Amino acid sequence: MTPVVSSRALGTGSAPGVVVAGGLSDPGSSVGDMVGVAAEVRVERVEQVRLVPWAEGDFWLLERTNSPEMTAHLGGPESEEKLVSRHRRYVELSAGRMYRVTLAEGGETVGSIGFWEREWREEWVWETGWGILPEFQGRGLAAQAARAVVTEARAAGGHRYLHAFPSVEHLASNGVCRRAGFTLLGQAEFEYPKGHWLTSNDWRFDLEAGEG
Repeated sequence: MTPVVSSRALGTGSAPGVVVAGGLSDPGSSVGDMVGVAAEVRVERVEQVRLVPWAEGDFWLLERTNSPEMTAHLGGPESEEKLVSRHRRYVELSAGRMYRVTLAEGGETVGSIGFWEREWREEWVWETGWGILPEFQGRGLAAQAARAVVTEARAAGGHRYLHAFPSVEHLASNGVCRRAGFTLLGQAEFEYPKGHWLTSNDWRFDLEAGEG
């Protein structure tokens, strides 16, 4: 099982997904006898992200996301041997895909995300998980990446639902699910890693309906 905020599971296929978002607020300008009221326009820029399919040279990113800080809700860092095995699964994944998350402008790597198959409540579904590097957190990049991976999972087809299972204690990850349009179904218990029980929230996105 792979909770959100670290792509700890299987995960790598299609064209990179790009999310573009922005906002414009214009209170208006003075008219008629209104004097001294100035028009104000505020442009709010939201950073864009791109999903780049996982490649052989991306092992360094697994090492970065294997820190105590980023694995606090996942049972702690993995051994070098397990990281190497995970990297091979990411590169060779046949159902689903793992990605590096990069800034659309400049291409700087900010984290990872992916989607893969799992059996859940007697049916096969897609599962997603992600990790944003500490220096890029708090900028809304995870939610943008999650929206982009929804697009990728929908294009891949095969399963109606995309699930995410963040720890109930990981408020930031649950917020990402909410902002990305997932619907909260309830809680579930997972043993991940072996010997470590985790209470997670079960968030679901209905890929056929176009909304959670």
